[in-house]
Amino acid sequence: QVQLQESGPGLVKPSQTLSLTCTVSSASITTRWCYWTWIRQPPGKGLEWLGAIDNHGGAIYSPSLKNRATITRDTSRNQFSLQLSSVTPEDTAVYFCARNFLAPGIEKYDFWGQGTQVTVSS
Repeated sequence: QVQLQESGPGLVKPSQTLSLTCTVSSASITTRWCYWTWIRQPPGKGLEWLGAIDNHGGAIYSPSLKNRATITRDTSRNQFSLQLSSVTPEDTAVYFCARNFLAPGIEKYDFWGQGTQVTVSS
């Protein structure tokens, strides 16, 4: 069973950088067909895709973040991370990491972390 777990501060001040790490167990983040993804859900709203990093380390981001997001990985720790700069209270959300399995004819988000609440407030 693949497990993902988010970690990082639950409170971030406006203008600072939000930093979260996802630790993956029972699967390598270098596994082919897998895209390691950050998704968030603001209170009372739906899920928002933030970005992902592929098994080779290439990353892609939602344009809505205005270049504020960076996704990196540490293959030795089997972790990938999200940094979101210049945060505002509108970045308050539950942040999830998830695996997007994308193979010919197949796409699914098959494993998710439990989510972690991040509040942006002074």
